[in-house]
Amino acid sequence: MSGAWPKAWKTSTGGLSERADTVLIADRVSKSYATPRGDLRILTDVSLSLERGAAIAIMGPSGSGKSTLLYILGALDTPSSGSVSLDGADPFGLDEAAQAAFRNRHIGFVFQDHSLLPQCSVLENVLSPTLVAPAAERAGREDEARARALLEQVGLGDRLEHRPAELSGGEKQRAALARALIRNPVLLLCDEPTGNLDRASADTVADLLLELHAARQTILIVVTHSAALAGKFPVRYEMTGGTPVRQEA
Repeated sequence: MSGAWPKAWKTSTGGLSERADTVLIADRVSKSYATPRGDLRILTDVSLSLERGAAIAIMGPSGSGKSTLLYILGALDTPSSGSVSLDGADPFGLDEAAQAAFRNRHIGFVFQDHSLLPQCSVLENVLSPTLVAPAAERAGREDEARARALLEQVGLGDRLEHRPAELSGGEKQRAALARALIRNPVLLLCDEPTGNLDRASADTVADLLLELHAARQTILIVVTHSAALAGKFPVRYEMTGGTPVRQEA
């Protein structure tokens, strides 16, 4: 991925020109919270344009805004100002139910805590996002076959019926990665995906993440404290003053 516009992050005082090959666009996104001492600014006029196949890592200390930015891009949080579009759609223009369906269809999430359902098997956990899809989308799909194939790819083909409590930390994150990809999302967002893992498990999860991303040509955005994880990405940013600033290789 080149460092030239439109694939780089920018701060901007003007709007963006959307290109046909651009899939994720954020335009002048800001986020602030009201406090007794005035507004607390977390993000400041962040603009970006990313195409399919882009893979970037964002680093920064706690409180720098990196997770807030990730959640806004994933339509889990709303910006105070600015706009976001994915595949030409504005998720913040949708009602709550439609926005949830949009996330389910277009965005995959991997969090530091795997958030697997303890009462469900590994296979059932991976299939869980398909259960809330509209009936019309479920018709004729081969979800279970795709889930089994994903679990084979992440090295859990022999763990389909195991419960999360029977898995190691690295195995739980691999199952969470398979779940994030079950609906073939265009955007894959990861918040500290290796934060709870030992170095060997973290390396395995990171390599799988990049391998599966490359095979599917998703847009991959990872926020992390880990320099080792960020170092595996072709493009890296550091949160500075509420804005991601590109770091030289």
